Amino acid sequence: MANRFDVAIIGLGAVGSATLLQSAERGLDCVGIDRFVPPHIWGSSHGETRITRRAIGEGLAYVPLALRSHAIWRDLEARTGRTLLTASGCLVLAEGGGRAADSFLGRTIAAAERFDIDHEQLDADAIRHRFPHFAAGDADHGCFEPGGGYLHVERCIATNLMLARAAGGLCRFGETAVALDPVTGGVAIELAGGERITAAQVVVAAGSWAGALLGEPFASLLTPTRQVMHWFPLDPVPALAAAWADGPTFIWSHADRTRDFYGFPSIDGGCTIKTANEQPPVRVTPDTMHRTAGPDEAAAMYAGHVAGRLRGVRADAARSATCLYTQSPDAHFAIGGHPAMDRVLVASPCSGHGFKHSAAIGEAIAQRLAGEADAIDLAGFALSRFDAVALPA
Repeated sequence: MANRFDVAIIGLGAVGSATLLQSAERGLDCVGIDRFVPPHIWGSSHGETRITRRAIGEGLAYVPLALRSHAIWRDLEARTGRTLLTASGCLVLAEGGGRAADSFLGRTIAAAERFDIDHEQLDADAIRHRFPHFAAGDADHGCFEPGGGYLHVERCIATNLMLARAAGGLCRFGETAVALDPVTGGVAIELAGGERITAAQVVVAAGSWAGALLGEPFASLLTPTRQVMHWFPLDPVPALAAAWADGPTFIWSHADRTRDFYGFPSIDGGCTIKTANEQPPVRVTPDTMHRTAGPDEAAAMYAGHVAGRLRGVRADAARSATCLYTQSPDAHFAIGGHPAMDRVLVASPCSGHGFKHSAAIGEAIAQRLAGEADAIDLAGFALSRFDAVALPA
């Protein structure tokens, strides 16, 4: 088996699988390495669905990534016949005074207007009329983006990997990278079994395992956190069941940020819906993290977020699952060169909001690896912005 490549990508989740595909299709001799067999349940990218939208409230720098990612997903669908992106629409709601320009809703509307993204601004009456399963308060407002919706997570990753292999990319599953060593003309990757793979360029997209592999300053800079998703059963009320089946994804923000949460329409014939909220940034170790979500966590989610706001949803949780976020200090993406190894590019973390952008990030990284001009500028995500280390862009 060959052990020298143009490009090696460590971690084959959302960003890694997209990078492998884009690199292979550019004719680069590339290998992807993953300690598990993706798509899998151990990292950040599982649980059936992730919200996608193009009007991005996290900042205008993300909008080109979202627009390009949508185009890539649609191209992959045309090539494979698989449904990867379901445009159910996405509704961003804000409680009370959440329309301020500097609020998440305000920034979402500004992004839609700046990039001419189709959207509608809705008051509480319009929300309740259009979407009767949302119990909007009289002072609530929303922004509905018809082109938003959700991505089929596991299917997206599997499609990336299938097409990457068809283009000549090699996948090494069940292999753990334990060390990176600069060598003449490249980087040697040491695997847990003792084998060494050498590549001219290396991309580390290992998510919550990136800090341990890269060492300091990344071990301190990147924070893996435990997150929980819940699937609650729906009441058999025909009107509400239909609304949940045909409705949008949603993000509901509040003045008290601890009450923020998000969710999805029913994708299983009106039986359940998935909801989640962002857990506090408490550092965990991915290999020893408690993976089981107990009924107390589901009960707290229902009482603190679902009750009184989502209609037709029962209190007993059908099931729950954990996943991982890997957060940067400012909750924005971290993409840039390693300070001590100029042939290593770090592409992690996505701080819990990266899947929708992953197709375009993979393309942009592959363009850089192939020496092409950047179609999308990633300079705003450079690691050099962090005070902890002096890192190159």
